[in-house]
Amino acid sequence: MRFLLPKPSRASAAIVLLIACCVGSTGASAQKSASTRSGASSPVRGSTPYATRDDAMQFADDVAARRGLDREWVRATIGSARFLPNVPRLMLPGPVGTVKNWQTYRSRFIDPVRIAAGVRFWRDNAATLARAEQVYGVPPEIVVGIIGVETIYGRNMGNFRVIDALATLSFDFPQGHPRAAEREAFFRGELESFLSTESRTAEDPLVPLGSYAGAMGMPQFMPSSIAKYAVDFDGDSRIDLVNNPADVIGSVASYFKGFGWTPGMPATYPVHFEEARLKKSLLLAPDILPTFSADSFVAAGAVPEGEGIRHKGLLALVELQNGADAPPTYVAGTRNFYVITRYNWSSYYAMSVLDLGQEVKAAMDQ
Repeated sequence: MRFLLPKPSRASAAIVLLIACCVGSTGASAQKSASTRSGASSPVRGSTPYATRDDAMQFADDVAARRGLDREWVRATIGSARFLPNVPRLMLPGPVGTVKNWQTYRSRFIDPVRIAAGVRFWRDNAATLARAEQVYGVPPEIVVGIIGVETIYGRNMGNFRVIDALATLSFDFPQGHPRAAEREAFFRGELESFLSTESRTAEDPLVPLGSYAGAMGMPQFMPSSIAKYAVDFDGDSRIDLVNNPADVIGSVASYFKGFGWTPGMPATYPVHFEEARLKKSLLLAPDILPTFSADSFVAAGAVPEGEGIRHKGLLALVELQNGADAPPTYVAGTRNFYVITRYNWSSYYAMSVLDLGQEVKAAMDQ
């Protein structure tokens, strides 16, 4: 997944080569393990090609018209995508009533192996991480936490052909999903973005590998995120999110700045409750969206500790369940906590990123 800058137009001759070659991948935790740094030694390939599907070919024609792309190239690329039968079920939510467990979730991402890998990554890229903080305002521990949670610093980048994953979720998204129409539209948008980017390179669009949802590289960017936020951070005239840590670091920091990261603002504060006036249902109603001032937070019985009591922005009460037999964990989340959840819309994910980054930072000082 390297994008040359500037990106040349694709020649018509490439279509013939593509057709000849065709004959004969958010949640990071659900990816298949990778055996090489590029993501896999044997890519997962699907069965039935989408060239036989009228809806897929109509979509190809529409994309070509909207984006000004070569119609035959788009049809050949989508037509070469293959249905992945196991992917639709991976998109279905868990059974209703399943109790979440923050400690169990956390243990999947904060362990000695991942912490040690994070220390090596930080030490190898210390100057680049410092420069990213200077340029984008995002501290190293956040960037290190993201890359560690997503792929263990490039170790597990997924082994699904991206074109197959995106086509499967665009044309065969499970209709049993509660937001099937919305999610299908999302993945069609990602497929279109992928085709648009690939059309401006000299590379084979059937080669990139990623997660079963189509996320790519060390930071597991979706195609639209690559188009909006990926940067050539080392100035070598290409963006490489698979093998170039500088581009990965700069792109993650660029992503957070794009979503409104505020330099110097903590992502969370400890919080305790004053039971006599606690209005927990009121505080939890907006979920993780910061809604309450520090004063209104306190008025509803939740008291941010330390500097949190003087926080100038808005806060959210974040609840992390600990199974059926233990009380939940609570923190006060700031706008920066919400920004982390734009990477993966889960408070459990965001807390894992924060905790891994802090654990790696502490290990760096030992």
